[in-house]
Amino acid sequence: MDSEIKEEIPVHEEFVLCGGVETQVLKCGPWDDLFNDQNVNRPKLLIFIIPGNPGFSSFYVPFAKALYSLTNRCFPVWTISHAGHALAPKDTKILTASEDANAQEIKDIYGLHGQIEHKLAFLRTHVPKEVKLMLIGHSIGSYIALQILKRAPELPVIHTFLLFPTIERMAESPNGRIATPFLCWFRYALYVTGYLLLKPCPEKIKSLIIRMGLQVMNLKTEFLQTNILQPFCLANAAYLGGQEMMQVVKRDDEIIKEHLSKLTFYYGATDRWCPKKYYEDIKKDFPEGDIRLCEKKIPHAFILHFSQEIADMVANWLKDNLFKI
Repeated sequence: MDSEIKEEIPVHEEFVLCGGVETQVLKCGPWDDLFNDQNVNRPKLLIFIIPGNPGFSSFYVPFAKALYSLTNRCFPVWTISHAGHALAPKDTKILTASEDANAQEIKDIYGLHGQIEHKLAFLRTHVPKEVKLMLIGHSIGSYIALQILKRAPELPVIHTFLLFPTIERMAESPNGRIATPFLCWFRYALYVTGYLLLKPCPEKIKSLIIRMGLQVMNLKTEFLQTNILQPFCLANAAYLGGQEMMQVVKRDDEIIKEHLSKLTFYYGATDRWCPKKYYEDIKKDFPEGDIRLCEKKIPHAFILHFSQEIADMVANWLKDNLFKI
């Protein structure tokens, strides 16, 4: 019954020009334009999901739909792709905002700094100032969410949920020690290999490979993620990953302290990107903060098989903050 309900939830896919780059936005709920919808039913709150890396937003659709359903379908839930991680299918219309900010190009938009500015550009031009925001960051999306709070204090963010947050010492983490040599030292070899293997491959073959892979992993997605095998998108994901290893080093305690009352951290007990020690350290430094440790052994990439479980928890936390609207 629950799966049938989720099937009925509308999800609108758009490609918008943001910072000069085409960007996929998946919008859960009946609202696709918060500026032009001036009726009494316009929501007072937007739940905004910032993905991890790679930023393939289609994998977050089951999580977004579950969250939308659990909040009684009262608030839109939008997921944005990272810049350069999604290419619009041929003949797809790319929407542009009327404000000049979205037409301006962002320096090094595929890098970590550029990705932060990319999300800020979207929020400033696609969300009315009177609509409150709840941010949900996953993995490096948590780092980006914290930077949004730091760089844009004027945005009406009432709470931020940081799931499996990679906000410090990424290169020192167990997975970071493995990934850093490939992402920082050998990334050009990865680029060349990716282009040689994938560029000549017909789109139909790529789609078939992806469908077979999703079937083997027992995953369902409404939007076929052909970007998984696009050399351009993979190169941008690797480039962002390399910057994460080099730049996400010291935890930004200043911004955490300033916004602690509207932050919820959720760490994984077996997470190899942000290990349990990172949870223990931040818990020690901010004992009064809402900092939680997963007791269900949910993996870092929860969107693959644990979207419902995480959505259940986030929805409960979210309801505790609705009085702030």
